[in-house]
Amino acid sequence: MPASNKQQYGIPFPGTFMLDRTGAVTSRYFEQAYQERTAMSTVMVRLGQTIRAEATRAKGSYLELTTYATDQVAAPGTHFSVVMDVKPASKVHVYAPGVTGYKPIALRIDAQPGLVVRDAQFPAPEDYFFAPLEEHVAVYSKPFRIVQDLMIDPSPQAAKTLEGMTSLTVKGVLDYQACNDKECFLPQSIPLTWTVALKPLDRERARQP
Repeated sequence: MPASNKQQYGIPFPGTFMLDRTGAVTSRYFEQAYQERTAMSTVMVRLGQTIRAEATRAKGSYLELTTYATDQVAAPGTHFSVVMDVKPASKVHVYAPGVTGYKPIALRIDAQPGLVVRDAQFPAPEDYFFAPLEEHVAVYSKPFRIVQDLMIDPSPQAAKTLEGMTSLTVKGVLDYQACNDKECFLPQSIPLTWTVALKPLDRERARQP
């Protein structure tokens, strides 16, 4: 083993295997650092499954939103997600991330000490042909899901910030602009919040038999 890896020799790195009813492995998840753990509820949501969670509903112009956090409790190193199930109004679309020339849908999470904001997962968009301009654009016109990955910072510096805290409130904003075949409406922003309880790491070693 290279000298640079000696400090981590013998330390198990967490991983999760997903199996189907026949016992075949269908997917797997491994962390980049041994201090990190991905909650099973987050894995299920990433795979498109439905979980039991307390949800909040919001309504913007030409769009309905149901949102929740995958976990109610998190510890340092826990990966969890905030989920947004988005339903555009009938005959209305919003533009997918990466679209140029139009205002794409975007989720902005407020930065704060103790919280690591990771990647957001968007589904594959639909191809929309706008006949007047003879252009193809990536959009969402059917219900879709956004999954934003977050983590409670496990670093020693963050531990000082989180010391004594019993919960963490995540704040964000969903920006979008709804359009139909004839016009685009004014850009909208929906403020969002999610709160998770914080728990310390369990540092007690298992007793030897």
